[in-house]
Amino acid sequence: MTDQIQRFLFEDTNVRGEIVTLEQSHAEVMDRHDYPPAVTRQLGELLAAVALLTETIKLDGTMSLEVRGQGPLSLLMAESNPGGDLRAIARLDEEAALPAEDAGFAELVGAGQITITLDPREGHRYQGIVALNRDSLAGCLEDYFAQSEQLPTRMWLADDGQRAGGLLLQRLPDEAANRDDDAWDRTVHLAATLTEGELLGVAPQELLHRLFHEETVRIFEPKALRFACTCSRERIAGALLSLGAEELRDILAEQGGIATQCHFCHTRYEFTIAEVEAMLADPEGTSPTLH
Repeated sequence: MTDQIQRFLFEDTNVRGEIVTLEQSHAEVMDRHDYPPAVTRQLGELLAAVALLTETIKLDGTMSLEVRGQGPLSLLMAESNPGGDLRAIARLDEEAALPAEDAGFAELVGAGQITITLDPREGHRYQGIVALNRDSLAGCLEDYFAQSEQLPTRMWLADDGQRAGGLLLQRLPDEAANRDDDAWDRTVHLAATLTEGELLGVAPQELLHRLFHEETVRIFEPKALRFACTCSRERIAGALLSLGAEELRDILAEQGGIATQCHFCHTRYEFTIAEVEAMLADPEGTSPTLH
């Protein structure tokens, strides 16, 4: 299993963690696009980050991370859900020059913000926003937890163009469960010795043993992760309806139909004039045309 996330905790402390490795899903995301190497690395890190955060927050629904900046890389977006489905996309400013191969996060994105969206199956949607004030994606996400969740969190992310990996440590507010006052500082110090080569090239359980062999660590069963797109004909139809009847009919008059594709997986969807008119007549989706 090359794509997995694994939860662990340090016994008798309030420190927990997650470690993720992505290879096949990373390839499936990147193979659908022709991203420059620097963009691939940042998108891979975002893919690892969204998997870590989904498992950490324990959301019954969809989580998305959206990075919008004013640099040559105008958008990074990744989504994940508790079932282990991942997808991601990047968008470059069409007028900007291609970034250098070794360009980093701050150089690529520039000033901007990260929007973290939690969309539960039941209940209200939540969004948190944090400014891009750090030189790395991991640093910006650490700021989010410090500001919005008040949970000390450290994150390490890496991507070599072929695979991505991530490690997260978090100190929970449950001091009653903590019998080791130095546990947080000590485990963070140990994790900070991690190299990119280790994070990407060493199996998770072996890596945890290397880092924390003097600690008492409980490691849980790994969970498989995979690339999977949530697009569907019904969802695309809903997006088209949001354009409004007048604009849709203008497109139909010009093109004789509507053809579009999912930005994430490139699946193509086509709608005839009759299908669009049926959608407009039945915007609640009860028409058999789309089912």
